[in-house]
Amino acid sequence: MQSSFRALSLSIKTAPVAIREKAALNETETKELLFQIKEMVELTDLFILSTCNRTEIYYQSSDDCSDTILNLLAFKKGIANVAEFKLYFETISSPEEAARHLFRVAIGLESQVTGDTQIINQVKHAYQWAADVHSIGPFMHRLLHTVFFANKRVTTETAFRDGAASVSYAAVELIEELAFQVAHPKVLVIGLGEIGADVCRNLKESKLENVRICNRSIDKAIALSVETGFETVPYSELQVAIDNADVIVSAVSAPEPIITPQVLKQDKDWRFRLIIDLSVPRSAEPSCEKLPGVLLYNIDLINAKATEAQQARMAAIPQVETIVEEAIVEFADWSKEMLVTPVINQVKVALEQIRQEEIARFIKDSESAEAELIDKVTKSMMQKVLKMHVLPLKAACKRGEAEEMIGLLQDLFMLEKQVTS
Repeated sequence: MQSSFRALSLSIKTAPVAIREKAALNETETKELLFQIKEMVELTDLFILSTCNRTEIYYQSSDDCSDTILNLLAFKKGIANVAEFKLYFETISSPEEAARHLFRVAIGLESQVTGDTQIINQVKHAYQWAADVHSIGPFMHRLLHTVFFANKRVTTETAFRDGAASVSYAAVELIEELAFQVAHPKVLVIGLGEIGADVCRNLKESKLENVRICNRSIDKAIALSVETGFETVPYSELQVAIDNADVIVSAVSAPEPIITPQVLKQDKDWRFRLIIDLSVPRSAEPSCEKLPGVLLYNIDLINAKATEAQQARMAAIPQVETIVEEAIVEFADWSKEMLVTPVINQVKVALEQIRQEEIARFIKDSESAEAELIDKVTKSMMQKVLKMHVLPLKAACKRGEAEEMIGLLQDLFMLEKQVTS
């Protein structure tokens, strides 16, 4: 693998949310930082992944540019105490470990929720942003496509992505399962604390489009609306919003239930209503479920659903790690072969030059048909001679003997060239 590939990682494992949010980058900021780093540092590959739980920078350069890159990030985000900020970043200098870290992150092994399905899409978006500003070369292109292929294997060959392994995931999955009785169901999320906000973010990734959010603090609702694109409802209009909703997700911290049979105003005529109560203490009265058409799920039922999925995912981890290691070996073999590609091309060009020179000497007086035959035969000979050198060279790469073989081939080729001339 390329000896100059490195990674810088700030994640939920190394930094609190107060630090992570300072380092978080949106699409515009990511592209601007990619461009700025390229202007300041000599590198061949540069890739930035930034989510709510991590900001990571992968790069390939003959020099260790970590300090310069982090300085530029800190300046970009207006961080004053740069020295302290840098301490939260893990530096991964081993190329194989840097690649392994990217695999584990993208597949969800390092996520707060094991097997997180959102992270791979975030990686794909980051890949597109990097491609847009031309900050990645053949090495990173190949690495990311190998990651995507490994992720596909994980999805199809293991139970790592089965079920919803967090409360917020489980809530959204339940809505998708049960709200099919209503065309384009209207969803209302009440309470935008940690769980409520996570539900909204997961709803954004779902097929549900008609979502409204309501919170006592309108500022928090507006901020989440900007992030998700969902419509906000003033808390003073909560009753109207409940009347219009087919699905209600309540994550409110309140001493008394805010959803009661009286609040629901369920008519005698049957009407489907799904209520998911994620609050402790409960924010929906259990008697609500006695109303016609109302289904009520509380936090314990959602937790049981999430726990079952989490156990299945944890059991699948060994299979996932095997797939990751197989993908790393495959990529490492390709990376080693990349080292000899320039030499192979050099030999190919030199052999073609020799072929052309020799043909020019012997076909001056030849007929057109003879010249074509000579050209065809010599091309075939050249390809066989090249293959005789390439195959052992690629095999040597896998054994870690590339440098010795490259030197030997160059010496042999130069001797051949001198003799021929």
